Amino acid sequence: MANADCIVIQGSNMAECHPVGFQWVEEARARGAKVIHVDPRFTRTSAVADKHIPIRAGSDVVLLGALINHVLANDLWFKEYVVAYTNAATLVNCDFRDTEELGGLFSGFDPETGQYDPSTWAYAQGEDGAGSSDDSHEHGASASARAAGDEHGSGGPALPHARVLRDETLQDPRTVFQILKRHYARYTPEMVSDVCGVSLADFGYLARAITENSGRERTTCFAYAVGWTQHTLGAQFIRGAAILQLLLGNVGRPGSGIMALRGHASIQGSTDIPTLFNLLPGYLPMPSAGRHDTFADYLEAVGSKQQKGFWANADTYVVSLLKAWWGDAARADNNWAYDYLPRLTGPAGTYQPVTAMLADEVEGYFLLGQNPAVGSANGRQQRMGMSHLKWLVVRDLNMIESATWWKDGPEIASGELRTEDIATEVFFMPAASHVEKAGSFTQTQRMLQWRHKAVNPPGECQSELDFFYQLGQRIRQKLADSTDERDRPLLDLTWDYPTDSSGNPDSEAVLAEINGYRWTSSGPAKDAPEPLSSYTELKADGSTTAGCWIYTGVYAGGVNQAANRVPGGGPGRSQSQWGWAWPANRRILYNRASADPGGKPWSERKKWVWWDEDRGRWVGDDVPDFVADRSPGSRPDPDLGGPAALAGDDAFIMQSDGKGWLFAPKGMLDGPLPAHYEPQESPVANAVYPQQQSPSRITFPRTDNLSAPSAGTPGSDVYPYVFTTYRLTEHHTAGGMSRWLPYLSELQPEMFCEVSPELAAERGLEPYGWATIISPRAAIEARVLVTERMTPLFIGGHTVHQIGLPYHWGVGSDAIVSGDGANDLLGVTLDPNVQIQESKAGSCDIRPGRRPRGDQRQLLVTAYQDRSGTTIATDNMRITDPAREIVDPPPRQDQRKGES
Repeated sequence: MANADCIVIQGSNMAECHPVGFQWVEEARARGAKVIHVDPRFTRTSAVADKHIPIRAGSDVVLLGALINHVLANDLWFKEYVVAYTNAATLVNCDFRDTEELGGLFSGFDPETGQYDPSTWAYAQGEDGAGSSDDSHEHGASASARAAGDEHGSGGPALPHARVLRDETLQDPRTVFQILKRHYARYTPEMVSDVCGVSLADFGYLARAITENSGRERTTCFAYAVGWTQHTLGAQFIRGAAILQLLLGNVGRPGSGIMALRGHASIQGSTDIPTLFNLLPGYLPMPSAGRHDTFADYLEAVGSKQQKGFWANADTYVVSLLKAWWGDAARADNNWAYDYLPRLTGPAGTYQPVTAMLADEVEGYFLLGQNPAVGSANGRQQRMGMSHLKWLVVRDLNMIESATWWKDGPEIASGELRTEDIATEVFFMPAASHVEKAGSFTQTQRMLQWRHKAVNPPGECQSELDFFYQLGQRIRQKLADSTDERDRPLLDLTWDYPTDSSGNPDSEAVLAEINGYRWTSSGPAKDAPEPLSSYTELKADGSTTAGCWIYTGVYAGGVNQAANRVPGGGPGRSQSQWGWAWPANRRILYNRASADPGGKPWSERKKWVWWDEDRGRWVGDDVPDFVADRSPGSRPDPDLGGPAALAGDDAFIMQSDGKGWLFAPKGMLDGPLPAHYEPQESPVANAVYPQQQSPSRITFPRTDNLSAPSAGTPGSDVYPYVFTTYRLTEHHTAGGMSRWLPYLSELQPEMFCEVSPELAAERGLEPYGWATIISPRAAIEARVLVTERMTPLFIGGHTVHQIGLPYHWGVGSDAIVSGDGANDLLGVTLDPNVQIQESKAGSCDIRPGRRPRGDQRQLLVTAYQDRSGTTIATDNMRITDPAREIVDPPPRQDQRKGES
């Protein structure tokens, strides 16, 4: 980011929520970069940006789509980059039909499951224009259940072929380029004004800024956070930015890219290793019952040997992981203990277990560094779910609300729950803080940095490593005499870390295991493990181990590379001697794209890596993200598969065709291109398509999860305002690390809501007085902050007011400060790709005064539900307007090359 000429921060309040990382934005700005903040609120980021552009929450696809249209219509795209490095020239299946033809749906929509069959989105395979004949295009009904879109954190999905049909002239109507032009033609500046509330002048400013700061000599960077991810279209927001950046040549080059800003120091690490139900370390998918029943099935689905790129070597990543976990018990004759891995039988994210608790299908629950009673959507549902458990284990620094809801939660006050009736046994396990344990953080830049322990944890506080190691030891001891085959995975684990005098495992030994080893077979070091230096050294024959293949190299040479601390990161521009970035200590992914197809830097100013003809290698200021000795003009036979099939200009080495994807032929579950749909709840009708909401969103139609009627339906005027949630610098997420500290609590002592002067006047709200905010799920109270930072927007012919709500407060008696939780207002509706909740856009009403007490609070919520007529069917219909939306279009086989 420090090398950017323009930085667009959208879906993030970076200066406030990521203040340490924001130093690089400030450095870029000091060098002359333009900083633009697109956000519903004027925030501390807006205050230090060159321009703040207010936008309606949840409408980002329209703005991004209009920018894409602007770039294409005005011939501002980086032609040489786009043709060489993206799939713009690739031909798509002739049966593919776009939203423009089908009234807001893509071809393949299945109304019975509410998900897509994406087979018509495939690349064309034959001269007849037909798509792939294989069955690798998994139906969205099963893919969504395992959040399959979340698997691609280290590359694109597998395609079982390396050959594609391309038209380098980009004239064929079935090329990705022409499909892209048609799809975004209706996304105009006028539509942006009418749907997003962004003025024509502001749109023009933004469009000029990013196009003038892109191309050979300049680069633009986008940055986002949960303001983009926490939507039913979150993954498509990010895809929209990716399309725009690829068209402008802003991927793989210094000062370019799309930065996923992480809200905690190791959230990147928690997805890499991971702490997600559907992934194994290194973005390997968790096997699914019925789809990955055999090891061969699994490997073919993860990385076909027929595809291009390094994901074709997935067998080496998987076998090395299984060897790291099960050692000698993982053998060729048992498929490396593949059957020790559990199989997914359905979704098991954050929200499905809660509904299972309410149905008495879950007996026990571990909460680790998480406070769902405050931090998760529909907080009341979370607390009610926990009241059905037999036991609950809470590991945290403080007695958070998720540990005390049974005695002082909102439902105790309302009479919905009685402490003496709750059978849940709660175990509180005190946790060590980040300064009381050693280990690695992996942050936004994919960089591992080693954290040394400053002090010992007090009393019985334990680190996660100590806790789980000792828990594992106890379970294994209890099972030591078991002859039950289902216990073999636990008993065969390589659970043998060296320990200190207190019996706690050595965290560096764990890092070394994650890095991986090779076993030598001869000489004085026979059978001695040798730390690996790169994931390219991994083998599928059982001779290597690696607990997370993308981290291989972090312990190269037997040295903890994450602990590198050379001042300034060393003399090079990449600062490669500070910490270690996966993979291979590479600081910019896909950096082959920083040079032109011939291997020369696009410009001297933006040079990063390039082809050295004399040495016959890629060289430069970073570890080249390419086959080191593959010349730019190389054209190997794509049927070779794997890295050997990569052409000299296949810059996207983890993609199955070597190209950056403007159009996703596979992997996205809600469409191959971003299309605008309204949030689950919206007082605005979709002006782009007849379809109101994303047809493939994941819904939970329940009486405790009702949705407000959307625009155009009876009762929508009962919840006329948009609310959005956000964070403050002074508090940390759900409050566990801040509301117990007097120094931070006195800086932000009370829950508040931000409203515009116009909304305050409309609803009679007094500055610093009280307001009650009501959604179909809950009613909360907050202090009123009347501020011009909230901008009323003129949308669809009427004014739309937005309310800002920080979500750090919760109700309990243990913290220094407490208050109603904003997330109680939220319903649960999920993005089908990653199963993340929509928590940045909802509908509500606001009125002056404090909320009712006791059972009157829920009666107020019920009264609003009755007035609006909301039921479990409200907003949960898959097809909004069947008369105008074509679900089952006839196949189209008559397109001819050259048609316009």
